[in-house]
Amino acid sequence: MKAYVLHGIGDMRYEDCPLPKIRPGWTLVRVSAAGICSSDIPRIFQKGTYHFPMIPGHEFCGVVENAASPEDRRWIGKRVGVFPLIPCKECAFCRKGQYETCSNYDYIGSRRDGGFAEYVAVPVWNLIELPDAVSDIQGALLEPAAVALHAVKRAEIFPDASVCVVGSGAIGLLAGQWARILGAGRVVVKGRDERKRQIVQQCGLEYAANFRAGEEFDCVIEAVGSARALEESLLLTAPGGRFVLMGNPDGPRTLSQDLYWRILRKQLTLTGTWNSSYGGADSDWIEAVHAMESGKLQTAGVVTHALKKTELEKGLAIMRDGMNTYCKIMLQLDK
Repeated sequence: MKAYVLHGIGDMRYEDCPLPKIRPGWTLVRVSAAGICSSDIPRIFQKGTYHFPMIPGHEFCGVVENAASPEDRRWIGKRVGVFPLIPCKECAFCRKGQYETCSNYDYIGSRRDGGFAEYVAVPVWNLIELPDAVSDIQGALLEPAAVALHAVKRAEIFPDASVCVVGSGAIGLLAGQWARILGAGRVVVKGRDERKRQIVQQCGLEYAANFRAGEEFDCVIEAVGSARALEESLLLTAPGGRFVLMGNPDGPRTLSQDLYWRILRKQLTLTGTWNSSYGGADSDWIEAVHAMESGKLQTAGVVTHALKKTELEKGLAIMRDGMNTYCKIMLQLDK
C-alpha cells in the first residue's frame, strides 16, 4: 500500500509500505478520507512523535476490508468512522467508562500508524458505522466534531446562555454550532483573521474580531491554545461564568496576578476538556453521527479544502505557513 511515513522531524515520505497486520478483534480499514489536525503540524515539523517511522493521521473514515475474527466479519464492506483512542480497558477510569481519560491508552495516528495511508489496522471496538446520509468527508470530520461536542458539554450551557468561542478553526466552528444546537442564545466566534468571517457565517454563526469594552459571556470556550487567547477568554467570561480550556497549549503558561484575581473575585469556573466520550449511552460520537445525518450540524462550511491523496504535503504547507485562508483540510484517499 501507499502511505505517508514520518521518518523523523520534517521528514515525511510518500512510499510503499506493507499492509497492516491484524489480530483477533481487529479489522483492516481502507481509508476513504482523512483530515489534517492542527496537532499534526507540530507532530510532523517541530516536536516529532512517540517513535519513527510512523504514519500520522487520526481523523479518518473508511470501509472495512477484512476482519481477523470470524464473528467480526459482519463488518466487512461497512463504511465506518474511527475513534482513534484505544483504551487499556483495565485502569480505574476505563472501568468507569471514562475511556478518554485512560491512564494507559494507545492512539491511532500518533502512537501507532494512522490514517494518512491506504489501509489502517483498527480494533472492532473503535468502529462506528456510518449511515448513507453521512458522506466520507463528514465521516472524517467525526473526530473533531465529537471533541467539540465534548467541550461544549463541559461548558454546561443553559437555555439562552451567551457563548463565545475564542478561535475560528474547525473545532471552534463546530463548538459554536454545538452550543447553538444545545440551546445557547447568542453564539459568537472570536477570530483574528477577517478572511474567516465568511466561513464562520456560512456555519450560521456570528463572527467578531473585537468586542465593546466590558462585554462578557456566560460561557467561554478557548479553542486556540495561545497565551493571548487564554487571557482574552478569561476577560470575556462574565462573573459566575464558566470557562472551558480546549486548545492544546503552544508553550508554558503563567497567569498574571490580575487574571488570577479575576478568577477569584468573579467566581469563575474553569474546566478542562480532553478528547471525547465513546462507548456508552452518552457517546459524543453517536450524537455527532445523528447531527450530521439530520443536517443539524453544518459541515460544508467547515471543510475549505478537499485534496487528492497525493497532495498531503500541500495541505500541511497551507496550515504550517498560514499563507492561505483555511479551516479544515481533508485528504481524499480514494481519489
